[in-house]
Amino acid sequence: MLEHLVGITDLAQLDGFEELDIDTVEGLLDEAGRFCAEQLEPLNRSGDTQPARVEGNTVVIADGFSEAYSMFVENGWNGIAFDPAYGGGGLPWTLGVTVQEMVHSANMSFALCPLLTQGSVDMLMHHASEEQKETYLHKLVSGEWTGTMNLTEPNAGSDVGALAAKAVPAGDGTYRITGNKIFITFGEHEMAENIIHLVLARTPDAPVGTKGISCFIVPKFLVNADGSLGERNDVSVVSTEHKVGIHASPTCVMSFGDEGGATGYLIGDENQGMRYMFTMMNNARLSVGIQGLAVAESAMQLAAGYARERKQGRPIGADAGAAIVEHADVRRMLMTMRSHVEAMRGLMYLNAEAMDRSTNGTGDEAAAAASRAALLTPLSKGWGTDSGVEVTSIGIQVHGGMGYIEETGAPQYWRDSRILPIYEGTNGIQALDLVFRKLPLDGGNAMRSLLDDMSSVARSTDGGPLTDLGIALDAAIGDVETVATWMAGAAPNDVAAGATPYLALTGTAAAGWVHVMSAVAAQRLLDDGAGDTDFLSDKIASARFYCGQFLPRTASMVAACTAGADPLYAVAAERF
Repeated sequence: MLEHLVGITDLAQLDGFEELDIDTVEGLLDEAGRFCAEQLEPLNRSGDTQPARVEGNTVVIADGFSEAYSMFVENGWNGIAFDPAYGGGGLPWTLGVTVQEMVHSANMSFALCPLLTQGSVDMLMHHASEEQKETYLHKLVSGEWTGTMNLTEPNAGSDVGALAAKAVPAGDGTYRITGNKIFITFGEHEMAENIIHLVLARTPDAPVGTKGISCFIVPKFLVNADGSLGERNDVSVVSTEHKVGIHASPTCVMSFGDEGGATGYLIGDENQGMRYMFTMMNNARLSVGIQGLAVAESAMQLAAGYARERKQGRPIGADAGAAIVEHADVRRMLMTMRSHVEAMRGLMYLNAEAMDRSTNGTGDEAAAAASRAALLTPLSKGWGTDSGVEVTSIGIQVHGGMGYIEETGAPQYWRDSRILPIYEGTNGIQALDLVFRKLPLDGGNAMRSLLDDMSSVARSTDGGPLTDLGIALDAAIGDVETVATWMAGAAPNDVAAGATPYLALTGTAAAGWVHVMSAVAAQRLLDDGAGDTDFLSDKIASARFYCGQFLPRTASMVAACTAGADPLYAVAAERF
């Protein structure tokens, strides 16, 4: 994926990535894989059975997590893709999400801690003052301190503009923060010596809605002028949620200002908090898509291993006592899992590559890459996490009745994955973002550019052994275009009604694009007599399966996309 689909070494042409080469990439991934397999994966199941819990004014984490986090920080994994000026490794974000995938595959509950720190770093890098950057970024980049994002309140979920937390000037340049926040991942723990909370709150006389939201740094422990830690801030954990999955990750209810007000430091200007948050949204939403990919990968590995070992029934044409992997329906499930995981990975890595080109490129190339990243992000997050839930569910089905038994491990992957279509903007919000913001982006040129690239890949198969794949992809592209044209002239509520099916349609087509690119690269290597023949042939087989089984479904999605809102409102609200 990195070498032949993304072209990872091509990123070395961008400013800041000059030292990048394939040996560096392979060495990094080997070490990351070893660390995740040896240190994180063994804690995944045990962490699931030891939910985080509040004791006094702290949260107790599952056995082994603190030690593993210390090793994670000591080995430098937290900062590999961050700015070297603050101690980061300066590697492309494409490699950052590749390592991130491994960490989440091994232990999603653990991985949520550095994921939230990543968001904090991203926010501060873009909008903090130089003094704030010097105070907080070095420790956050290293992972010695962790970060949180405090947006949600009991009455302000997706409607962030309804939040009520207050920030009152203290007269010394700081603010006193009061209010409650819910669903705060790793809001309290003792794995790191300090926690830097980024908190959305309203200053006095702020405008209503999202226009009146400001963002503040509220550290667990105040930081002295020399960088040492001072007294504990007026921030406390109230409780942790009892969740369907990710049990070892504390999802906290946080209280600010029980003793008069937590000390907070304004980031940037007042009333600009939501605008600041949106600058880190693409990275955060791609990371959630990576979580869907990561958990799906683990579920696939578990299911495939079980199918090779479990003997049951007599498959057609096979001896009695054959493993269930020989049954046609089990093969269908495994190929569905495999083809979706490979498509998710390719789509998300291409998304990350576009981000790298947008930040480290120049001129028109950087602008075009930014538009491509913006367009791919709702697909990575929305289609990717929906696919992650589906793949983990199929993993349970492959196990049969044993899949419903916790000891197999299969249920945990489904339980852990189920939050992903919900947080960082529900997938319904991703769909609305796609149709109302991304379709019109650059006057529609962002989508036209993507479809042109997809069509070019389809045409590259003409007359060769992969012609049928190109034909299937071309038909799916036509379906994407048909609905986009319809939406351009439809009433807003009709567009909104078709948003979620259109996200599914576009994601399905984009996954086909990834598969055809992969198959073309594999066929080229086979023709050249290069690479592992079995591996390359499997890549082509996976692409054929996806393009034959799933790409044709886009034709049936067109009707749902263009049905308008009337069918959704035909039953009165009180009759539901």
